[in-house]
Amino acid sequence: MSDVAGERDPIDVILEQWRRERPDLDLSAMGVFGRLALVTRRAEASVDRVFAGHGLRHGEFDVLAALRRSGPPYTAIPSELSAALMMSRAGMTNRIDRLAAAGLVERSLDPADRRSFRVTLTAEGRRVIDAAMTDHAAALARLTAGLAPEDAETLTRILRSMLTPSP
Repeated sequence: MSDVAGERDPIDVILEQWRRERPDLDLSAMGVFGRLALVTRRAEASVDRVFAGHGLRHGEFDVLAALRRSGPPYTAIPSELSAALMMSRAGMTNRIDRLAAAGLVERSLDPADRRSFRVTLTAEGRRVIDAAMTDHAAALARLTAGLAPEDAETLTRILRSMLTPSP
């Protein structure tokens, strides 16, 4: 009912209340997912502050990051970006419009398919995403600073196994 340090967290209270009211239920999964939700909220708040500090929304960061990590020439077609970010093409168009208006990406006709266009990171876009990524990595490192390296590796392994489909 308590964490390694012997301190109770809000999930312990919720689980104790449910165990009192419904002792017939196995609530171990609720504890796992409740804590994952709390960690996610904390991380999202930190991430949103970092992105806002660079004039970006989360989705805009995602597009710039996808282009930047693709390597030179930092170019993709919208359907590739939509697939990489698992989002609709309409939503991608809105993001690209905002980024183009801010001068962070530019559009050009796709020479391979004149019905489509390519999105390319501008020099300013590269500067912004590099600075945002530096701050983003530092913020996430601060959030995990309390984990011993071996605990971080164990957590990564566990989370990866939860994301891998069961046979």
